[in-house]
Amino acid sequence: MSGIFSFSGDEDFFSGGTMHLSPGSCPGVYLPPRKRQRVAAPSLYSGFEQKQTSIEVLPDECLFEILRRLPYGKERSACACVSKHWLNLLSSITSDESVQEVESEGFLSRSLEGNKATDLRLAAISVGTSSRGGLGKLQIRGSGFESKVTDAGLGSIAHGCPSLKVLSLWNLPAVSDKGLSEIARSCPLIEKLDLSRCPGVTDKGLVAVSESCKNLSDLTIDSCSGVGNEGLRAVARRCTNLRSISLRSCPRIGDQGVAFLLAQAGSYLTKVKLQMLNVTGLSLAVLGHYGAGVTDLVLHGLQGVNEKGFWVMGNAKGMKKLKSFSVTSCRGMTDAGLEAVGSGCTDLKHVSLSKCLLVSGKGLVSLAKSALLLESLKLEECHRINGFGSLGFLMNCGSKLKAFSLVNCLGISESHLTSTSCCSSSSLRSLSVRCCPGFGDASLSFLGKFCHQLQDVELCGLNGVTDAGVLSLLQSNNVGLVKVNLSGCVNVTDNTVSALSFRHGRTLESLNLDGCKNITDASVVTVAKNCYSVNDLDVSNTLVSDHGIKALASSPNHLNLQVLSVGGCSGITDKSKACIQKLGRTLLGLNIQRCGKISSSTVDTLLEQLWRCDILY
Repeated sequence: MSGIFSFSGDEDFFSGGTMHLSPGSCPGVYLPPRKRQRVAAPSLYSGFEQKQTSIEVLPDECLFEILRRLPYGKERSACACVSKHWLNLLSSITSDESVQEVESEGFLSRSLEGNKATDLRLAAISVGTSSRGGLGKLQIRGSGFESKVTDAGLGSIAHGCPSLKVLSLWNLPAVSDKGLSEIARSCPLIEKLDLSRCPGVTDKGLVAVSESCKNLSDLTIDSCSGVGNEGLRAVARRCTNLRSISLRSCPRIGDQGVAFLLAQAGSYLTKVKLQMLNVTGLSLAVLGHYGAGVTDLVLHGLQGVNEKGFWVMGNAKGMKKLKSFSVTSCRGMTDAGLEAVGSGCTDLKHVSLSKCLLVSGKGLVSLAKSALLLESLKLEECHRINGFGSLGFLMNCGSKLKAFSLVNCLGISESHLTSTSCCSSSSLRSLSVRCCPGFGDASLSFLGKFCHQLQDVELCGLNGVTDAGVLSLLQSNNVGLVKVNLSGCVNVTDNTVSALSFRHGRTLESLNLDGCKNITDASVVTVAKNCYSVNDLDVSNTLVSDHGIKALASSPNHLNLQVLSVGGCSGITDKSKACIQKLGRTLLGLNIQRCGKISSSTVDTLLEQLWRCDILY
């Protein structure tokens, strides 16, 4: 027992493990543990020690008062990085609530797309741009029903970005009138608003915009099923600075809204775009009477507008300033309507007709005779227009015409062409004919008789064009051609390129022979020898080989090629590596796709050495 009472706890009283009470081995004897265990006894101050002393325990009201007194810049940005909670509080502080003042001119632009478009990022933008010149332009492109942008995110922008002038909201189903209204109230400087596929936005949101954004000059509404006539009427009444309006695929918008808008704002609107709306000829009639300020008009897919609508619009003679007129897929556009627009819009300079199936050559000739200031005409998929009509237009147009384009017009044929003599047209500078199967050598020969000032010639996908047709057009040209595109003309050979380089080599800058399967190295050799100014050469999918590339690299004219395309040329191999490297001193773009005989090692070498050049391989 004396040993037990003399034990101090420092020496090893029992070796072999932790001491414990073992009634079975030593009954009635207490054996203490090897080391004393610390027992946390209750303390008078233990309650205070267990509580966290952190600013996070403050109510949001107190934390808000602290944060709003922070100066803009690094301090606020640093606090925003503490937590999402702090970021959200900072982004909820409006410029009026902030103690610190900052001048924001709206110099910065931000764009969020897809998964990167979230409320949290918008809050960060709101805080981060306020002291760096202010946010002036914001574009948000969501991902449909998976979009993570809501009214809360727009609220953050509204609170921190009063300098916002341009806002684009695309494909954001979770955004509603609440978010748009908050933007309108807090960002009164907005000048351009683009709403696309935002079904939650209704007339109420547009009313809020019209009440607060007096500087609104450009409005686009696309596929917003909630927007109707009342919203347009509100914009027409209050937004007197509106200059451009674009409406597309909004089923609730009809004549009541469009006609009211055009009647109210037609005198100061300059650009009007109406696409796939449920409107009739009434809207076009109102536009014809009140559209005194309209200079650009685009009409697309207006199936409810008949011939009378276009006829009245033109004969109203109210659009004296109209310069550009584009119509697509409108069955009401006929020869009579086209003639009325040409005679009523005396300042008309640019006309584009696409998929207007009732317009024929008669309408084109009438347009040529009435629109004396016309500078360009583009026709696409207008199948009632034949070769006689298109050439008749060129023969009767005024002296201002600069550009004429035919695209996929299946009615073009040469059966009605005659050898009628015609005067020279010194105005036409650009001729483009693409994918018109009936256009051939006879048409080119006819054009060559009076188009003597061409600088830009584009003949693409024309199987009926041969060397004879192209040469008849080239030989009559009195000025140097600058751009020539013969892509897809499978019957054009080296003879055309030889004549082209010989007659226009000093002025030719761009030559496209993509898909001309009869083009060989001879064409490249003559280009290298005679073309002094060429900077863009495309010989993709031709018979060009290493010999042609060598000719380009050793050209005596020291070619300043910037873009070279040889994609699909099976005759080009690794032997051209050194020549391509030499050309690479000036190249900015190189296409060697589908060149199967160029090895991967050669490609790697070109990528390493031609680091300034954008290489497609």
